[in-house]
Amino acid sequence: MRRRVAGNLLWMLTERGLQVVTGIAIVAMLARALGPEGFAHFQYAQAVVTIAASVALICGSEVVVPRLVADSASTAQHRLLAHAFVLRAFGGLLGYALMCGYLAVAGAAAEVWAVALLLGIAILLREPFGVVGAWMQAHTNNRPATVFSLISLTIKAGMVALLFTAGSRAAPAFASAFAVEAVVLALLLAGYYLSRVPHRRIAVDSALAGQLLRGGTLFWASFMMMMAARRVDQLILQPLVPLADFGAYAATMQILDNYAAAATIIAAGAAPVYVYGQADPVLARRNVGRLALLLGAVGLAGAAVIAAAADWIIHLLYGEQFGAAVGLLRVAAFATALVFVDVGLTLLPVYLRKPEWVALKWAGTLAMILIFDLIAVPRYGIWGAVAGYALANGFAVLIGLALWWRCRTATSLRTARAAHEH
Repeated sequence: MRRRVAGNLLWMLTERGLQVVTGIAIVAMLARALGPEGFAHFQYAQAVVTIAASVALICGSEVVVPRLVADSASTAQHRLLAHAFVLRAFGGLLGYALMCGYLAVAGAAAEVWAVALLLGIAILLREPFGVVGAWMQAHTNNRPATVFSLISLTIKAGMVALLFTAGSRAAPAFASAFAVEAVVLALLLAGYYLSRVPHRRIAVDSALAGQLLRGGTLFWASFMMMMAARRVDQLILQPLVPLADFGAYAATMQILDNYAAAATIIAAGAAPVYVYGQADPVLARRNVGRLALLLGAVGLAGAAVIAAAADWIIHLLYGEQFGAAVGLLRVAAFATALVFVDVGLTLLPVYLRKPEWVALKWAGTLAMILIFDLIAVPRYGIWGAVAGYALANGFAVLIGLALWWRCRTATSLRTARAAHEH
């Protein structure tokens, strides 16, 4: 069983690593093909879609997987997945509608609309069909989901590469590759599940739907606030600065987002053994502190390398047109080291099953970045946004440290766990 869990984790880490590498290549082709202004439109649309997509994260794996594990009967699992699918589908429709409403109110350009409508197809499909991934996770068999994800990712990358090679400059054409990825992944997941589980008519159970909705509300709110905190700076920045400046800022954040993914990969590899696998909460807390320090050191070392090679990185990936991003990358890279620390510290509330702590952190972080950016960005433009990025990351780390310190005694740790269990 331990070997199966390790193999399952390896597949997940492999998928994430390949997604990061491929994502960097795709962004580089987009930037070179579209230029600073076209890339700015694409990234603005993607920021809006990312925030709207969080609405579909209702009834997440944190709620579904434990219930699937607790009841292994095929009929019960199918019934649960059907209800989770419907809830997520409604969430996706709501997210897509909110995206359209925001773009209408903001008076977005026609190109932004076209890109967002295509990118937004993922809002409608990714999370609803993602229940199949939760089903695989409950059965400790993530390999098919990983293979399907890599197949759809390869198709997207291939389409982007073909458009780039053909000299296309149309942002909607590139956005269509992202839409195709979402459709292909949904079809593969649905086909796999339906080929292994007999089709059954499911009667609507409002009580079960209510349980899933209530059980996932706190996680849902946390995810929405987290995604908003990570992208709201671009929504504030875009109307206030020239498109070329916004494109430079978005290019910088794309590099740093992919770099910060390394923290998640490291944490996902270490947490099952060193944190979640510990029966003693005192030892788990100690390991969280050590892991946060390790991640911080890795993040700082990587930031130093990125800062030193910023000019080379920008010109290699984006070309000379994005020269304004060099200075931004040198400064913002060090702020990203704080993300590494935050990822490590977040393992403690997850271990203690305290989603309210995570929600509190992201609510505070979102409020902080909103207040700061609304004041600083109109005055200082992209540098105000970089300062807001650093401040938000620092605030998240401070909250994480405060919660880690609060649980410094065995009594407080046991009380926290007991509160969840009861």
